[in-house]
Amino acid sequence: MLRKVNVPKSFLCFLIGVAGFLASCKKNNVEPDADSSPVVESNTLQTPTTNRDYLTRDSIFLYAKQTYFWNVGMPSYDTFNPRKYANNNQVLAALKALPSTGGKDKYSFIDDGTVAEQLGGVSGNYGFSADYDASNLLRVKYVYATSPAAAAGLVRGYQIIRVNGRGTSRTSQADIDNLNDGIFGNNPTISLTIEKPDHTTQDLVIARGSYNINPILYSNTYTVGAKKVGYIVFNSFTTNSVPLLDAAFKKFNTDGITELVVDLRYNGGGSVATSEAFTNLIAPASQNGKIMYTTYWTKTMQDNQATILQNQKFYAKGTDGVTRLYSFFDYSYKPTAAAGNQEVFAKRGSLNSLTRVYFLVSGGTASASELLINNLKPVMDVKLIGRRTYGKPVGFFSIRIDKNDLYIPQFQTKNQADFGDYFDGMPVDKDVVDDLTKDFGDTSEKLLAQALNYSATGSFTSYLKDNALSSTSGVSRELIDYANEKLDHEFKGMIETRKMKFK
Repeated sequence: MLRKVNVPKSFLCFLIGVAGFLASCKKNNVEPDADSSPVVESNTLQTPTTNRDYLTRDSIFLYAKQTYFWNVGMPSYDTFNPRKYANNNQVLAALKALPSTGGKDKYSFIDDGTVAEQLGGVSGNYGFSADYDASNLLRVKYVYATSPAAAAGLVRGYQIIRVNGRGTSRTSQADIDNLNDGIFGNNPTISLTIEKPDHTTQDLVIARGSYNINPILYSNTYTVGAKKVGYIVFNSFTTNSVPLLDAAFKKFNTDGITELVVDLRYNGGGSVATSEAFTNLIAPASQNGKIMYTTYWTKTMQDNQATILQNQKFYAKGTDGVTRLYSFFDYSYKPTAAAGNQEVFAKRGSLNSLTRVYFLVSGGTASASELLINNLKPVMDVKLIGRRTYGKPVGFFSIRIDKNDLYIPQFQTKNQADFGDYFDGMPVDKDVVDDLTKDFGDTSEKLLAQALNYSATGSFTSYLKDNALSSTSGVSRELIDYANEKLDHEFKGMIETRKMKFK
């Protein structure tokens, strides 16, 4: 999907053509240019080099200088001196630690192209993830239906007793390292010993493999008194998932639902365009034509001063239908409808009977998931159940540097009520810890049960308070949550995938 770009090696920066996946997401059938001119910051003491590592570190800083959401107040190139850092991640860590960020940047990262593939709906891993439950037992939290893990028989809720021959306690850093390397590393296979709900055990060996992601892990319609309540588990905002969502909502419309439960507890985000489509499937038609949200890019980009983006080149069709060479500098970043940065509601599908939507959330609910929630809050009755969300009102597009994709926040979104400052996460209406012991759709599963109870009675149950699912292992809920953060390898991002407008 990505094509290497040849550039001169003797300049300060080798600023390479745009990542192929972003180009395709912008629906312009663009391809990276075969040549890219370098950009040199004026008045720099830095000398030319052919060292590719130095060039990459230079590029990370210089792109941040012009496109980073917190670029106001950044130091000069010479003061920062990216070449003094040992690797790319250290450069990025130093950027995130700058006073200009106010400590808010927990989002920037460098990727090898994996995120691009997953955003397009293709993955190459085992196809499952795991967390510790309220009793400090490691359990499967989800499995993708067409993945190697699903083929091996793995199911949400199964307890994992051993990973690659070692136990799953976390009494040492070596234990944590084994879990991270085994479940989330790049090994070709993983061996697991699992315990099923009937207490039988089984040894499994799962081989890594490529599969198509269907982010709808489960959907169903429940009868609650005289009501019909839909339920959908949506795990990732991939660019290929809109037709799948359309089909699910067509079924909900046929079922006659009037309330909807959207399970986003493990959804770290993805495509902005997919989040927008999901919003329009839920929102009432009465909102058509009214503002959904506005995108605010960095002031440097809004003011047409991010000239470094001229180096991210691609071929695309212009407004006249002619294919020619463009760059990201040719897009308009002003927060206006004319520039394509203010979206309005446009009802999608036939389901127009929803009176309330419940979102099941957790600390892993981020970015495009939060955008969906924030879009709907001013226009519908919205209830959040679970734990406070991650807090990511900012997004980005990828910047291709050598063999890497750089993701640094470049924009913030605000809803119809001009609200988007949820950097600390979105608070919930009912605080309930995740229930990993039940499969999706089980009406006794704690989060879903709260939504169905509210639908039936108009209130949440009182006995499930914060930390009510207390540990029976002697380990506090807070320590379990903290340890689960170390196992949280889910992508968290809001990637610009809409068709932006040229200047």
